[in-house]
Amino acid sequence: MFKKAFILTLLLLTATTPIKQAQAAIPWAEIIKQAVKRVVRAMDLLVQRRQNRQIRLQNAQKTLENAMAKLKLDEIEDWVKKQRELYKEYYEELKKVKAVVSYYFRIKATLDKQAQIVGQYQTAWAIFRNDRHFTAAELAQMEKVYKGILEETARSVELLELVVKSFATQISDVKRLEIIDRAAKAADQIYDELNTFNQENKLLSLSRARSEFDAKVTKELYGIQ
Repeated sequence: MFKKAFILTLLLLTATTPIKQAQAAIPWAEIIKQAVKRVVRAMDLLVQRRQNRQIRLQNAQKTLENAMAKLKLDEIEDWVKKQRELYKEYYEELKKVKAVVSYYFRIKATLDKQAQIVGQYQTAWAIFRNDRHFTAAELAQMEKVYKGILEETARSVELLELVVKSFATQISDVKRLEIIDRAAKAADQIYDELNTFNQENKLLSLSRARSEFDAKVTKELYGIQ
């Protein structure tokens, strides 16, 4: 999806183009990092609020039960009614807490994958843009591909933000799971394609080594066996 015959484009570009310093790091990386942190904080706060409400309901339940011994017979009916309402609210809240915790781990796993994408991009791009085996034109094309990758990653983070916000709305669990699955699949696909893209660029750089020493240095630089 992102490569778009990039390797073929590199091979067709003239090798005599002057090599210049690539543009500054794409700002998308920092945007994604901040978005990931924001979603994690929001999810942590949501879980904490749910758990605190559950604790308050548990304490209220104990207070009513302790007051049971002091009630007169004509007050028992009213107590039972209150107890029934409390238990209903308590179990509904308990169900919500369990659901939020369950969503939390699925969302956290996807956020971790998105953070890995940013980390791998930054590591690879820092090396590629200083690799004299690539021309300035090739680096510009490479930067465009990375920009597309990071934009797709940002969109998948936005999907997870939508899920967190959905707990304040009437969105169904089925819809939430559908959105989480979309974000997770997108992150997996982007991660795999980024790894493939980086690996092909590393091998291309190695193929342009002009001497045995150059090849040795290139292999060590990129961790090629």
